Amino acid sequence: MTQASRLEKTAVSPKAWTMLGIGVAAQAAGTVFVSTPAFLIPLLHSEHGLSLTQAGTLAAAPTFGMVLTLVAWGAMADRFGEKWVISIGLALTAIAALAATTTDNYALLGIAFLLGGMAAASTNAASGRVVVGWFPKDRRGLAMGIRQMSQPLGVTIASLTIPTLAANVGIGSAVGLSVALNGVLALICAVALVNPPRPAARPTDIPVETINPYRSNWFLWRIHVVSALLVFPQFTLSTFGLVWLISEQGWDAAPAGLLIGISQFVGALGRIVVGIWSDRAGSRVGPLRLVAVSASAVMLAMAAAGAAPWGVPALILLLATTVSVADNGLAFTSVAEAAGPKWQGKALGAQNTGQFIAASAVGPVVGALIGAVGYPLAFAIVAAFPAAAIPLVPSRDREISV
Repeated sequence: MTQASRLEKTAVSPKAWTMLGIGVAAQAAGTVFVSTPAFLIPLLHSEHGLSLTQAGTLAAAPTFGMVLTLVAWGAMADRFGEKWVISIGLALTAIAALAATTTDNYALLGIAFLLGGMAAASTNAASGRVVVGWFPKDRRGLAMGIRQMSQPLGVTIASLTIPTLAANVGIGSAVGLSVALNGVLALICAVALVNPPRPAARPTDIPVETINPYRSNWFLWRIHVVSALLVFPQFTLSTFGLVWLISEQGWDAAPAGLLIGISQFVGALGRIVVGIWSDRAGSRVGPLRLVAVSASAVMLAMAAAGAAPWGVPALILLLATTVSVADNGLAFTSVAEAAGPKWQGKALGAQNTGQFIAASAVGPVVGALIGAVGYPLAFAIVAAFPAAAIPLVPSRDREISV
């Protein structure tokens, strides 16, 4: 692609932007639910007597639930379309959140979070298909960057509301926010979401490798592994950033939650910038490699942040959070383009599965690390994960026409 052609962007219909907006809102609502137990950790740890490992395990329950169903939701989206997959999934998430508000038993609470995570997984693969289906190739980096704002946007909403609600009116009321958000978005998607146009039928002599993109080479497998490794810094910061500010830096809960929210919002904007960068560069894997390098560097900076003067740790956390979430849009766009139209949902489901397997390990593993060696060394160990991802990033992009 020449520089001139990169600057001539394909027109996008207003309907595509509307569908993107609905998809972002839907996934943000699911993310609020999935993120809620992470923001209950300080309360569960300080006032309810749970260890960091126990509280981290509870926080990991929704992401573990997502692991169980992501590929299945993606396969359903491939076969039946995105509209009802997202609508039904959000409705089930709202029901699970409602169940969580009715119990004080931590085991039952964990089960409700697990089931809600299984339902919330519906938006991840299906909303990615909406982006790829409605947007042309030279606008997908931007569109997927906007779509990937949904996760930090959901975390931002949770960080600004859950700690205060839990402290003032209880855990049940904090979880009740997810009942309202997911219930409303389920109705909106059922009424307003439109499936993207399907590609024209392909010739019957299409090569087998383009039907199953996992058989032809290791590209998708490598992207999945890279993304799973890059999850560790992202979820370490989103899970333990708040408690690090409170217990190690001496912040009160309200300003600490505000900083985490601002960090997630800035990170969301960063995903858009990186998506535009990949569109202009005509590459997803080149920027992805640089993000992996940067993620390792900022986690090492987090390891040293505790010794820095007041205010510097907050700036480092802001930078680290922004960098740690920057890879998601790149990886998702790359996976969708390499998978082809018959495998997008399943491949995006597999992509999310690998990420959430890693994410479900972050709570208990990093919580145990922090308890054993402290925050600085734990952050330094986490820096090794994005460092290991650097040589695994493919050297060239791959695409099956979509």
